[in-house]
Amino acid sequence: MQEFTDRQIEIMEAATNRISKYGIQNLTIKTLAEDIGLSEPALYRHFKSKNEILLSVLEYFKMEMKSRIQSIQFKEDDSYAERLRLIFNSQLQTFTDKPAIVSVIFAESIFHFDENLSNKVAEIMDLMQNYVLENVKNGQKNGQYSKVIGASTLTTIIIGGMRMTVLKWKLSGHKSNLMKDGKSVLNGILKMTEK
Repeated sequence: MQEFTDRQIEIMEAATNRISKYGIQNLTIKTLAEDIGLSEPALYRHFKSKNEILLSVLEYFKMEMKSRIQSIQFKEDDSYAERLRLIFNSQLQTFTDKPAIVSVIFAESIFHFDENLSNKVAEIMDLMQNYVLENVKNGQKNGQYSKVIGASTLTTIIIGGMRMTVLKWKLSGHKSNLMKDGKSVLNGILKMTEK
């Protein structure tokens, strides 16, 4: 697991905020150095390039997400639907608290020119997909979810619905209520799925 210094975290947060405000095309080492009051050479001591900063932002989010989801305290009698709600509540709350990170994660259309960045976004998506797939498989095995739709298809429907909700929130300039809309979409899908 990668360790980041406080200064690197400060730089990554500044980069994330700049992307959120001005778009990824306006992220340069020069503008970033100005944002945090460092000289360009000083910034280069922490990161070799803009891409290294972006990779680190994505890795930092992935590590944070993994530890946050793994630390959710499920109760023994929580249904699989309730566990899924807790996982997505955690994710949506993080996006609500730090909306700038969504701009980086959802910049994958720009990242397709860089294999490392594309792969890192894919790792984040795979991590979330694995949590949801495990939940769906267990819910179907225990008879809590219908088996009419296969586990991997249902996982795609859930993640696709949630992703669309986050994207709409991002495009609205964060004016819609992400927690409420996300809950509503997930509950709708679960209503069709739960036995």
